[in-house]
Amino acid sequence: MTTEQSISDSSSEVSFREAFFYWLRLGFINFGGPAGQIALMHNDLVDRRKWISEERFLHALNFCMLLPGPEAQQLVTYIGWLLHGVRGGIIAGVFFVLPSVFVLLVLSYIYARFGNIPAVIGLLNGFKPVVVAIVVEALLKIGKRALKRQLHYAIAAAAFVSIYFFHVPFPLIVLLAAIIGLLTSTDKPIDTAEDKASLINRKSHSVWQTLVASILLWVIPYTILVLWRGWDSPFASLYRFFTQAAFVTFGGAYAVLAYVVQAAVNSYGWLTQAQAVDGLALAETTPGPLIMVLQFIGFMSGWNQATGTNQTASAILCALITTYTTFLPSFFFIFLGAPYIEKLRGNRRITAALSGVTAAVVGVILNLALVFGVAVIWQSSKLTDINWFAAVMSVAAFVALYRYKIDVLWVILAAGIIGLLWTLR
Repeated sequence: MTTEQSISDSSSEVSFREAFFYWLRLGFINFGGPAGQIALMHNDLVDRRKWISEERFLHALNFCMLLPGPEAQQLVTYIGWLLHGVRGGIIAGVFFVLPSVFVLLVLSYIYARFGNIPAVIGLLNGFKPVVVAIVVEALLKIGKRALKRQLHYAIAAAAFVSIYFFHVPFPLIVLLAAIIGLLTSTDKPIDTAEDKASLINRKSHSVWQTLVASILLWVIPYTILVLWRGWDSPFASLYRFFTQAAFVTFGGAYAVLAYVVQAAVNSYGWLTQAQAVDGLALAETTPGPLIMVLQFIGFMSGWNQATGTNQTASAILCALITTYTTFLPSFFFIFLGAPYIEKLRGNRRITAALSGVTAAVVGVILNLALVFGVAVIWQSSKLTDINWFAAVMSVAAFVALYRYKIDVLWVILAAGIIGLLWTLR
């Protein structure tokens, strides 16, 4: 069975040109975070265009949820790979991210250069309370799906206490949660639906080519940076750190953000807690994966640590380094691992381990909600010194998102206008 013949449904009829222009369009309209992006792709690809079946879409989604990193970007890469092989996966995955790269670079520069302008401050004063509401909403939604047993609640509570009070590194929390889940797995059988088309035959023969290409794509830029600026330069440090983050951060954008903020703010001092909150607010206003907030963190790290080079050039280079090292592993996971990890979907012990990890992620997101909430709503260490505008805006945004299901983009835009008017009144 050849690569193109391995797909027996209507996806084999999709031309590369048609898919190319769809992925290009998707990159400009994929607002709403992972849940919104996945819903958008399902509506387009399964319901309207009928490029792939419901079973195939869910099959791909379940696989991507097993991986560290941005699941929505990995899903679009997976579907592009299903439709047109490796070149289709590259086009889909790159275009899903590319528009937000340029938009966020512009917004990051405006923030860093003109952040103290009243109009910019007003917009951010409106955006930031929405960020708190978004994180709380994500906490409730993920918690409802992930906490199915008393053990899961215990893992979530332990994860929160570990990271909030004792600052335990996130990768260690993930490892311990996986071990607990593995050791407490039950004998209950797992119901898994079989996909009609075989994925195992698809491009499994190119394993070594994929592995070598991925290694070279990582090693060559890193070697250039080390030779140019040195092992301990901010550029090389960011390259190593965000590569590590891409491989250990399970649980989506909020989980990776909790891990990165803890390290970037507390351990490395690359930026402040307030700047991290501002970055998430800016990332929410742009298309693309929410994990693009890491590009903002990279930008501010380069801006704050510019040594021996132009401040703007340093910031842009650090931003691009962050984005490159964040998303490169996602392509690696899809092109190399899909045919093999697919077999693990029905493995009882693997499923139990991943359930433990997901439960721990709930505790980590609770930590993120508290950290951001304190930074936005409390103006000082005094509990009575409350920013009532931010508090009211956070509650209103949460009600709009959770109760009335208003699209997050409209909530953010409305909050920005209100914040601008409030500041300039």
